[in-house]
Amino acid sequence: QVQLVESGGGLVQAGGSLRLSCAASGRTFSTFSSSTMGWFRQAPGKEREFVAAVTGSGRTTLYADSVKGRFTISRDNAKSTVSLQMNSLKPEDTAVYYCAAARGSYFSHNSRGYDSWGQGTQVTVSS
Repeated sequence: QVQLVESGGGLVQAGGSLRLSCAASGRTFSTFSSSTMGWFRQAPGKEREFVAAVTGSGRTTLYADSVKGRFTISRDNAKSTVSLQMNSLKPEDTAVYYCAAARGSYFSHNSRGYDSWGQGTQVTVSS
């Protein structure tokens, strides 16, 4: 498994922006660069939900409909990091955001294929 550490969460007003980062360790460059990375979130009283995913090469991305056009996922394989740029934030984006690493090239919104998870970072959007 890989160790994942998220950062960048915080409190922001509606309409504002935040950038989340996730640093990965424990995998070689070749392994990390071949693994899909994803972001999920969980709001209080709700189930964890998919936010975005990016393939190992970074060329293909997938977004939940609720964030499409507002969030952008990207990765830097040389630094073993993945980021989530969040713009036009809404109060309903409030949640704990988790970074996840998939088993190899698995590429889906389904969390079952992700085998490593970070501890999460809180994002709070005030109205």
